[in-house]
Amino acid sequence: MENMFRLMDHDQEVTANRCIWVNGPVIVGAGPSGLATAACLREQNVPFVVLERADCIASLWQKRTYDRLKLHLPKQFCQLPKMPFPESFPEYPTKRQFIDYLESYATRFEINPKFNECVQTARFDETSGLWQVKTVSNAESTRSEVEYICRWLVVATGENAERVMPEIEGLSEFSGEVIHACDYKSGEKFAGKKVLVVGCGNSGMEVSLDLANHFAKPSMVVRSSVHVMPREVMGKSTFELAMKMLKWLPLWLVDKILLVLCWFVLGNTEKYGLKRPEMGPMELKSAKGKTPVLDIGALEKIRAGKIEVVPGIKRFNGNRVEFVNGEQLDVDSVVLATGYRSNVPYWLQESEFFAKNGFPKTAVGNSGWKGRTGLYAVGFTRRGLSGASMDAVKIAQDIGSVWKLETKQPTKRSTASHRRCISQQL
Repeated sequence: MENMFRLMDHDQEVTANRCIWVNGPVIVGAGPSGLATAACLREQNVPFVVLERADCIASLWQKRTYDRLKLHLPKQFCQLPKMPFPESFPEYPTKRQFIDYLESYATRFEINPKFNECVQTARFDETSGLWQVKTVSNAESTRSEVEYICRWLVVATGENAERVMPEIEGLSEFSGEVIHACDYKSGEKFAGKKVLVVGCGNSGMEVSLDLANHFAKPSMVVRSSVHVMPREVMGKSTFELAMKMLKWLPLWLVDKILLVLCWFVLGNTEKYGLKRPEMGPMELKSAKGKTPVLDIGALEKIRAGKIEVVPGIKRFNGNRVEFVNGEQLDVDSVVLATGYRSNVPYWLQESEFFAKNGFPKTAVGNSGWKGRTGLYAVGFTRRGLSGASMDAVKIAQDIGSVWKLETKQPTKRSTASHRRCISQQL
């Protein structure tokens, strides 16, 4: 995994080693979290630099999502600060519409990331009181190294930076196709094939649904309990209803009401192999960050026998998979809907604010978005796009207050700026 993130090719020609001083924060990541932070800093008249290892903004959305993907929540809960979605967009924008929105967002706030800049290390220098961010740029046949020096560092690489590849006995010898959900685009090429989908989160459910719609024969692995909820109840977003109830009712009571509504709309899901956790859906999300599955049609396919629910995997043997209950199944392909992880531990040399799992530590007095020594995190609170937007506003206000006090600048907008310091060997 570390080698995947650190793009090192010593056969390439090193064309330049530079040191650049940034008059403001360095933002690592040009996904929705990084763009939201940059836009809020722009409104605060604070210059910044955005570093992005891919060649485009929102690379997860552009390159690692399936074709049928739509936002799972209503658009008002997914818009970034300072710019709502166009009124012409549907309640649940498509993948293409969301990408168009993000590109318009970057244009409006004059956000121009430095693409193909892969961060190797970021460390705080106690002597100078500054952050040192070292990157490698791989463009065509050339390779350059740059060190950015800055006072503030904003980690915006998010919760889903790297795919999780499970270790399953015999999987490496499986003769059929094995792909991660991030490489899955459409079920069209799987028509008529027996496909094992490993994972029953939102991605696993939706991939299984897409496969069934394309006349494949999907089997979905459900090894633990899961909360399946209708996306809407009586035409209203389930998530929106939950948010409104939480303003007036305690969490446990909101969960009780939601579970009654789920039973009313979906019936007893346990008889289809989808056992619910003992903890309620909102409490589970708050305590462990586990998101409920919002059903958009998969449950109907399960009821109709178009999607088979199977237990956990024990091992693969050739083209046959053996489950923990002893049953076996022949399969042609495997889709690993096993999620993603943070990649922060591979490049950030810091252990006070971030834990080993790549998320900010949850301790008393820890805000989740602000550390010490000018370090910030955006998009790690497991609250989706709305949570990332709230983090971005707070971070920009925090940095902006210091910036304005020290520069005593008028409240007008300016373009981002940085100046190059003396070039040095990295």
